[in-house]
Amino acid sequence: MLALFSTETFGLFWALAGIACAVIFSGMGSAKGVGLVGQASAGVITEDPDKFGQLLVLQALPGTQGIYGFLIGFIVMLQSGILGGSANISLPLGLAIFSACLPVGIVGLVSGIHQGKVAAAGVSIVAKRPDQVAKAIVSAALVETYAILAFLISMLLVFNLPF
Repeated sequence: MLALFSTETFGLFWALAGIACAVIFSGMGSAKGVGLVGQASAGVITEDPDKFGQLLVLQALPGTQGIYGFLIGFIVMLQSGILGGSANISLPLGLAIFSACLPVGIVGLVSGIHQGKVAAAGVSIVAKRPDQVAKAIVSAALVETYAILAFLISMLLVFNLPF
């Protein structure tokens, strides 16, 4: 059993903190972004329920950041043995895990909110010109690029840690 203030517990602490940052921050960005689009969509759907499908696509887009953070957290738990209960994480490894989780968490928070804002603006496009929904989707999807890049960096960092 690990001592309360051993190097292993500090390593595990930092690893768990990294997982928490990846999942919580990216999830917060997604929740805020999805909520923004949902609010913008409500009025349009009230007036024209047939636009629900187009607006649902716009609303789903900011939700991906939370998925990226969840995946990084899950991968870290699998790779490190935290899920299996056999984690032996030194302080340097715990700090490295924490650092590897930050890109997806921080960028997921910011990009989820901004993607939600862009997608919410796209709701206006769909309200007035439903045939132009692709332009609204592409505009919102461009913000996704940065979430994907952060996810890839976090994943590359995690897969190159010495577990």
